[in-house]
Amino acid sequence: MGLYLNSDRSLKNYEELYRSDYFVDKSLIIERLNKLIGKRSKYLCITRPRRFGKTSVADMIGAYYSKAVDSKNIFDNLKISTVNSYNENLNKYNVINISFNKMPDSGKTYDDYINMIKQSLISDIIKYYPTINPNEFFTVGDMLESTGDQFIFVLDEWDYIFSKELFQENQDDFLEFLTFLLKDKPYVLLCYMTGVLPIKRYSSGSALNMFDEFTFLKDRRFGEFFGFTTDEVLTLCDENQYMDFEKLEVWYNGYTTANGVKIYNPRSVVKALENNYCESYWTNTGAMDEVSQYLKYNVLEIRDDVIRMVAGEEIDIIINEEFRAGQGTPKTKEEIYSAMIVLGFLSYNDGYLKIPNKELMIEFEKALKDKSFGYVSEIIENSRTMLKATVNKDTATVEKILHDIHNSEIPILQYNDENSLSCVITLAYLSARDTYRVEREEKTGKGYADFTFHPRRKNDIAFIVELKKDEVPDVAINQIREKEYIQKFKAENEDKEVLAVAICYDSKKKEHYCKIEEI
Repeated sequence: MGLYLNSDRSLKNYEELYRSDYFVDKSLIIERLNKLIGKRSKYLCITRPRRFGKTSVADMIGAYYSKAVDSKNIFDNLKISTVNSYNENLNKYNVINISFNKMPDSGKTYDDYINMIKQSLISDIIKYYPTINPNEFFTVGDMLESTGDQFIFVLDEWDYIFSKELFQENQDDFLEFLTFLLKDKPYVLLCYMTGVLPIKRYSSGSALNMFDEFTFLKDRRFGEFFGFTTDEVLTLCDENQYMDFEKLEVWYNGYTTANGVKIYNPRSVVKALENNYCESYWTNTGAMDEVSQYLKYNVLEIRDDVIRMVAGEEIDIIINEEFRAGQGTPKTKEEIYSAMIVLGFLSYNDGYLKIPNKELMIEFEKALKDKSFGYVSEIIENSRTMLKATVNKDTATVEKILHDIHNSEIPILQYNDENSLSCVITLAYLSARDTYRVEREEKTGKGYADFTFHPRRKNDIAFIVELKKDEVPDVAINQIREKEYIQKFKAENEDKEVLAVAICYDSKKKEHYCKIEEI
């Protein structure tokens, strides 16, 4: 077996995935690829955030096409086995499978990196074609052409040196290497390339302009094969028989394909099912200071938007250009958001931007605590005082904290629209999320409570916050009672007391009023 050419690595990796408890069959993507073999549209680049199954699909493709392995025992049990082109293409091709995320053990320069790839590929060619003398050829491509054979290329993490910001002065050289290897070559039957970042455009005619790109925002052909669909998650929940689908939906849903299909973060779903517990598994897969890093690029311009999104709102904005490999540090609001969409930190659909799910919400809440957010981080730092004052029924302190927040220099917190009060409450109680499950607009009793605080610890007090503008607190307290918002808390623990918290703002006097009662 070769390292790149006709390797069995893809099959071994895919066999491991196939044997897993929560395997999802994505094999029908192969039917669509079969239709591209040997045609002008044989070059495709699919980009998605990390954790969305790109490498798993690449392994599957290599395991299916490679003539060096026998994978029939696996694929006979998958959906692809039912289509007409199945047997015609199963284990029929020379496959060159390269993952670009490996660095040489000795030497850390671009020349060391690219020579490792070239020499490994040359060694494989010599192994399978021993009559070829590598000294007779100027390029690896010339060697491949001299074989007289054709190849399927599966290239994973093509953008590694871009996403890791390596060899910046040589990144165009890398694009040219790929171009000379692939473009207009008769030995290329199909080229499937994947990564996180869309292809760099560094001239009017990009070096890789033969590729059809299928990005997170614009893929209308392959979107369902990356991430789990709702039906797939429901099936996994049935197999698990323990995990509640609604919990998974809140934690890991929130992405939408260009065709409107809802997509879940697959790795996090699997980890939650394995552990029978929902939490943020995002931090286990990369440096999550990336969220803070991107927000810091232009704190003042994006601060209000981030506050709104943390409060559960969507941002109405048009994102026309996608962040691409080699683009450099994003500076404008649109560039920052585009980068965060590409990386999976934000979701974007039909002109609206939002934090996709609870898993990512936790990371944004952490980011807001950074000192670069100025007074926002101070509000959050003082939010423990707000929680303590609430459970102690210290209405004077609650009113003072709200008054101070309202008088900050942050425009959105000065009640310029009807949702601003909710943004203030979100920040004022942000630290409560460490010990409470906080829900906004939760269905309970005969209506929807503005904010509900469900304690995670048995000795903490549950409470409901109802917001009113230009009303007296008794109106809010009566609404909590009459609409029986306490009902969900009774189901959780009927012996525990629950606090009804009324927070009202008088727009004429520009004062806050609070009333707290036990229910």
